[in-house]
Formats: sequence, C-alpha cells, structure tokens
Amino acid sequence: MAKTRTQFLCQNCGTIHNRWAGKCDGCGEWNTIVEEDPMGGIGGGPAKVPKKGRPVALTALSGEIEEAPRIYTGISELDRATGGGFVRGSAVLVGGDPGIGKSTLLMQAAAALARRGHKIVYVSGEEAVAQVRLRAQRLHAADTDVMLAAETNVEDILATLAEGKRPDLVIIDSIQTLWSELAESAPGTVTQVRTGVQAMIRFAKQTGAAMVLVGHVTKDGQIAGPRVVEHMVDAVLYFEGDRGHHYRILRTVKNRFGPTDEIGVFEMSDMGLREVANPSELFLGERNSKSPGAAVFAGMEGTRPILVEVQALVAPTSLGTPRRAVVGWDSARLSMILAVLEAHCGVRLGQHDVYLNIAGGYRISEPAADLAVASALVSSLAGIALPADCVYFGEVSLSGAVRPVAHTAQRLKEAEKLGFSAALLPTASPDLPKGSGGRWSEIDSLPDLVVRIAGSKAALKRAEDED
Repeated sequence: MAKTRTQFLCQNCGTIHNRWAGKCDGCGEWNTIVEEDPMGGIGGGPAKVPKKGRPVALTALSGEIEEAPRIYTGISELDRATGGGFVRGSAVLVGGDPGIGKSTLLMQAAAALARRGHKIVYVSGEEAVAQVRLRAQRLHAADTDVMLAAETNVEDILATLAEGKRPDLVIIDSIQTLWSELAESAPGTVTQVRTGVQAMIRFAKQTGAAMVLVGHVTKDGQIAGPRVVEHMVDAVLYFEGDRGHHYRILRTVKNRFGPTDEIGVFEMSDMGLREVANPSELFLGERNSKSPGAAVFAGMEGTRPILVEVQALVAPTSLGTPRRAVVGWDSARLSMILAVLEAHCGVRLGQHDVYLNIAGGYRISEPAADLAVASALVSSLAGIALPADCVYFGEVSLSGAVRPVAHTAQRLKEAEKLGFSAALLPTASPDLPKGSGGRWSEIDSLPDLVVRIAGSKAALKRAEDED
C-alpha cells in the first residue's frame, strides 16, 4: 500500500514545505508550520477514500445569456466599483488598512439597502453589538432594520442565517476572526481562514445571498491569509487612502461580474463617507499654476478619467549619491525617465536631488504618466512654469519615443470639462475627436518636449530683456 504523503503548511502565509522546520522560509515567522494531510486533516491522519464521481451534463457555448441580478445600494461610487451593485449569490472580499473606513462604508451600504426594503445581516467578529450601534448612530443608520450579531463561530453564523427569511446581503467583519470546529488551528491561521471562507461562499451560492467579507491587510498592503482566498471570491476590492488626506478610494482589482481597475472616490468626514462625484476637482483643488515643476496628468481609472497634478523638485546636491524620492508613483519608472532624459535629451541630473510627488496622496499605476513626469522634471530643472491650461499624457520608451495610449478622447473630454484648453499628447494617438485639432499639440519624441520647454524659457527671457 502506498504511503500517504503529507505536507507542512505555514499558518501565517500559507507557504508549503516538504518537511517541518522551525522557521518559515516564506514569511520568516517561527513555530507556524503545521503538518497537514492533503487528503485528510491536520496532523497527518488517515486519508479519506474518494467516492466515485458522477458524470455532469455538458453544454455548448452558444445559448441565452442571463444577466446577473444585482442589488443596487444607491451609493453611486460603491455601485460603480462593484460593477453596478452587489450580485446575488456572489462573494466580495474587501481589504484595507486598519481604521481606513471599511466598517464605516459597509455600515452606510447596509443602511442604504435596508431603507430600500432588503434584509441585511451584519456579523461583527471584532466589535460588540454596542460598539456597532454607536457607529450606526454616528452615521444616522440606527433607524434602519439592519440585523446585528457578534459571533465568530462559523457553524453558529450559518445556523443563524438559515433561520427565517433568506438575507439579501450578509456582511462578515472580518474573516480573520472566524473559526470552525472542522479545523483544529487557532483563529486567523491559514486553515481557519480558508475553511471559513469556503463555508461562507458555499452558503452564498446555495441561497443566492450576496456575501461581503472584510479582510485584514499585511505590512505590504496585501490581504492577509492565503492568496487562494482571493481566487475563491468573485470580487476583490481594496479600500485605500492616506491618513493625512481626507479622501478614500475603493479600488476594484478583481470582478467576475464587471470591469476591473474601477474606482469609487469618497471623502471622510465626521458624519461618515461622502461621495465625490468629480475626483479631478478634488486632486486639483490647491493647484498653484505659476510654480515650476508642476504638470497636470490626464489619467484613466477603469472607465473614469481623472486629472491629477504631478509635482517635481530638482535641486543641486552636495552628496556623492543624489537622492531619489517618489510618493505616489513607481520609483523604478522614475529611474527610467531620468536615464532617458540623460541619454537622449542631454539633461544632466546626476548632480541633482529629484523629488516626485502626486498631489493629494493619489497613486498612479499606468505608464501614460511618463510624459507628465518628464515635463514636470524638465520644468523644475529649467525653473519655468508649464502652461496652466495644458494637460499631458503619453508613454515614454527607452529610445526616447513618446508612444500613444488608449482612451485619448475621454482624457481630452475630461480636461475640457475642467477648463483646460490645450493638451500635449503623442503623435498618431487613437480615437482622437474630430474637429478640435487646435486644442492639442502632438510630439513623437522626448527631445521635442525638452526643446519646447527650453524654447518657452528663451522666449520669456527675451521678453524680460525687452522690458
């Protein structure tokens, strides 16, 4: 008889080891590795004999497509991030830093749905019922019919949800506090989190109730627990923001029923979270148009165009190794832009400190911001302000060429709506709107950008000499 093969699983990060060790190679934690039998349970017990399977019916790809039924919250930014509301029978995982506002947002969503006649169950594993009621009073949600429970046992939660009318939405805050009698490890470990999430997803699929799971995040900003949890759920939302700023962003990184990379913008106040219908005005509210080193980037977040200010400061340094500090952008991408400016444009920055900041604490991930960053860097080094009514977007290649990016028409439309009358964009950009060619200027290489800014500086100097 073949010997049953066991594996050793880290209860902190989920790394699988071939043998037991005192320290996990994945996360560096001590005494977190537990023996687990893939066919049995923890501790290497006897393997279960698999039952004989039954054939399932196979269908063709062609056929009628039924649109997923959704539950609309009435909070437009939340509905936008989820793709149009919560889908019945789906599981949504919401992660974010402690105190960022996850419980506040979900309480407001629960109250809004309860006012629309839906049955909402809010299960808190970290706070008592009295604490949840205090938050509800602060958010003016205490007058709704949201049902509360403070419980962490998975079997008790499922038994409670099975009684009476089926709930339309269930909120579990949070999955790290759940524990099941089927697993022998402590709450918060990989086995308990995986077991609890599986049970909640099974309930959602069988009953048609929408399930929202709140997850903790690690120091790196990732949702704690095994990454398999993110594959099990239907949607993953990250609630992020800077404590130094009053805005919050709900970002979609996975959605089986809608678009990804969609965002919802909120503003934190003493009365809870307020929707921000026009995020561009929020990120451009304190803009100084006369200071050098500032360029407005026309970006895209999913289907939403957003204008944000890119700020750069280039200053001489007395250190042997100049500083490179970046806030809100990729530091490796900044190093690439600096190398292209030196290699192809003759802009010497080896003896200068470079500081780059995205205004408002916003974070940019798309490469279309390369042209705006390069413009801000050259503007700061030359000491001349860029035109106040111009936006910039385009991807810079290693050869110095400026490559086109997608959604050009939407970027220009958003800029025009906010009063920007000019744009600097790559040559041969797709989907350009017709009949408005005088509103933008096209460039095909980064040296053209440097010549344009240097030419404006020379023209300004001549005007000052004439005066």
